[in-house]
Amino acid sequence: MKTTHIETPRGAVVIGTNGKAELKFKSNFAPKWSGRYSKAQRFIDSEVLRLSEPFTPLLTSMLIKTGILGTEVGSGTVSWIAPYAKSQYYRGRRPGESKTGPLRGRLWFERMKAVHGRQITAGAKKLVGTGK
Repeated sequence: MKTTHIETPRGAVVIGTNGKAELKFKSNFAPKWSGRYSKAQRFIDSEVLRLSEPFTPLLTSMLIKTGILGTEVGSGTVSWIAPYAKSQYYRGRRPGESKTGPLRGRLWFERMKAVHGRQITAGAKKLVGTGK
């Protein structure tokens, strides 16, 4: 079996005589793209927190604040860390049952994503340079 080499502008795929494939990025690829992806991830995380706020149950605002405290923006994980966050998320009041706003209630992330998901995705694509 001979070695196969597939070249692209970003790098190459090399398939050795043993049948194993190796992906080799060009040296300028990682610095250019990793910075863009990191910036986009920070944007996504911060937008999830910001846009989830009107959907998050509100009594003392501690649940909202624990989302800010429990999230390292840019990590790709947004966490509401209050001890009662999980029960509020799955078993809390239904949207519209809250006296503090018609959007507030359980499953706040899923409902925020349904309303703002495309907007967040478009913003991230714009930062990366793959969208308009």
